[in-house]
Amino acid sequence: MKKRIQSIRERIEEKEQEYLSPLAMKSKDTKGRKREEIPCDLRTEYQRDRDRILHSKAFRRLKHKTQVFFAPYDDHFRTRMTHTLEVSQIARTISRALELNEDLTEAIALGHDLGHTPFGHSGERVLNELMPFGYKHNEQSVRVVEFIEDLNLTRETIDGILNHSYDYEPNTLEGKVVRLSDKIAYINHDIQDAIRAGLIRNEDLPKESIDYFSTTNHIRVTKLVKDIVETSYGKDTILMSEECFEQFIKLRKWMFENVYNNSPAKQAEDKAKNVVKMLFEYYYNLLEKRYPQSNINDIMQTVSDYVSGMTDRYALIKYEEYFLPSPFIQKNQDEFLYKLAGMNGLK
Repeated sequence: MKKRIQSIRERIEEKEQEYLSPLAMKSKDTKGRKREEIPCDLRTEYQRDRDRILHSKAFRRLKHKTQVFFAPYDDHFRTRMTHTLEVSQIARTISRALELNEDLTEAIALGHDLGHTPFGHSGERVLNELMPFGYKHNEQSVRVVEFIEDLNLTRETIDGILNHSYDYEPNTLEGKVVRLSDKIAYINHDIQDAIRAGLIRNEDLPKESIDYFSTTNHIRVTKLVKDIVETSYGKDTILMSEECFEQFIKLRKWMFENVYNNSPAKQAEDKAKNVVKMLFEYYYNLLEKRYPQSNINDIMQTVSDYVSGMTDRYALIKYEEYFLPSPFIQKNQDEFLYKLAGMNGLK
């Protein structure tokens, strides 16, 4: 009888059992997908998840979605995509040090912000006000991978994507790593971007934070990462030491008071929110006339799916097309809006 040759995937799974922490989520132990699939000979289930997210249209659009600064003139400001990549790198470093599943961590990190709106949290606030059941980007991220792009991801990856935000708790340590890495990434890179924009100076940061973390970005990130690894190693949770967490929260609070909620960076927020609001109302009226037999909530969900998926640039193009006078030119006719209408069962 011909001897069966072990697949590369099976070899990776054996190495996971041998080298990863007993607390890690092993690929072989996944709870699976909604639709069962034939295993890949080369990749584990979490590696497949990572690849599917990386090749999705929603991931590509992140490069033109706001992180904090609207339509930055400088290519070195972060976008939602570069934020995602920085979260992924920090999370992978922590997971590797804690002997957790790096592939699952990476998949969660790459997918965690797929549901973000154009113009960052400003757009999210508008949709949250307009939608009858509210709008949360983490829930929309799950809707993107499960419904709109139908990536058929594993339950562990979806759990991590859903539960990366505050007030949520992932079921895996890998998801908990991403949840904390997200905060580390945005606080630190937003400090850099705010300095680049001239909104703050290094010396403006709270003296206590400077003394504890330094003013150098990579030193601050390294201190946070090392603290998490040293505090969490061998434990069934992911956390910072009490002292580090206290200093981190103080720095985060200072950023909200001086950059996120009260700075020239917020001057364009009302304009951005108005763009999202007017596009939502325009498309709602359009679909209400075109699909008169449809449920109002289904129409609103379709519009929310469409508008939330827009990049900043595309939202501004459509706003100009519908609300500003211009010469007649043939433009994109929103084909995907009508595809979403079909997917959502509009009649």
